[in-house]
Amino acid sequence: MKNNLKVLGIVFIAVVAAFCSDQAFAWNDHGHMTVAYLAYQRLTPVARARVNMLLKLNPKYNDWAATVDTQVPGAAAADKDMMIFMIAATWADGIKRDSAYTQDGSQGGNRPDGSPDPTKNTGYDDMLMHKYWHFIDTPFSRDGSALPATPAPNAQDRIALFRSVLASASPDPLKSYDLTWLLHLVGDVHQPLHASTRVSKADPEGDAGGNLVKLDCSKCELHFFWDDLLGTENDLPSVIRDGKELPRANAALAGKSDEKVWIAESFRDAQRTVYASPVGPGDGPFTLTPQYKARALKLAKKRVALAGARLAALLNTELK
Repeated sequence: MKNNLKVLGIVFIAVVAAFCSDQAFAWNDHGHMTVAYLAYQRLTPVARARVNMLLKLNPKYNDWAATVDTQVPGAAAADKDMMIFMIAATWADGIKRDSAYTQDGSQGGNRPDGSPDPTKNTGYDDMLMHKYWHFIDTPFSRDGSALPATPAPNAQDRIALFRSVLASASPDPLKSYDLTWLLHLVGDVHQPLHASTRVSKADPEGDAGGNLVKLDCSKCELHFFWDDLLGTENDLPSVIRDGKELPRANAALAGKSDEKVWIAESFRDAQRTVYASPVGPGDGPFTLTPQYKARALKLAKKRVALAGARLAALLNTELK
């Protein structure tokens, strides 16, 4: 087993590189796979069987299965299903670098304006990237700047749509597509910078979820810092190890099932914790203190644990 694990990091990074974009995401692959790992532990046997079957309809399923086979030869069938579920949670980011997909919309694809069909939901025949589905830029300002409208479609209305499809009599190919998006988007909206944008005189249209806020390091922004908080090791054993060490989600909070509540929490956390000292007005660069980093890590662990619990509850109760 140890020999198998020696090549794990290299192999997984090579495979995931084919699925990922160099643009900032909400949580990195480690974070998204952690959400999926936590969710899978809470799925009922019926829900597990259903998601396992639906994921087989994704065009990347064989690649995911091959990745698991390469990394962990001889893995038990149940463990293999779990790890495929984890990798599937990164698919929505991966299509951003897949040449088969078209970058639609304006501002590098991050706004729905100009897309030929921004609300399209027909399944895997849809070859648009839909980058603007990954977040909801809820604006706030601390200098009295006028707030722009929140672009739509966005993560909030897509989650509402996709979960309604899972609960409907829609055909399985569409449910597979919407399921794979949900595995990702539920994690996305628990990252505070995917539910907020700070509007100011410096950034009258918002700071793109912290992507315009610079830190005092080479090629790093506030958004990237938050994406990487859970870790940057993308091999499956490391993700599983770290997932097991996370504190269990608060039961009362985990029971909140409305995606609007999840997003409101992230929006509040952005204002209270993300844009707190030493992150000041303007776009920096700012130097993050050990105290800031400690608070950020504590919040990130809480949000990822909640995302996993809530994703499981959604699938257990709504997937037909």
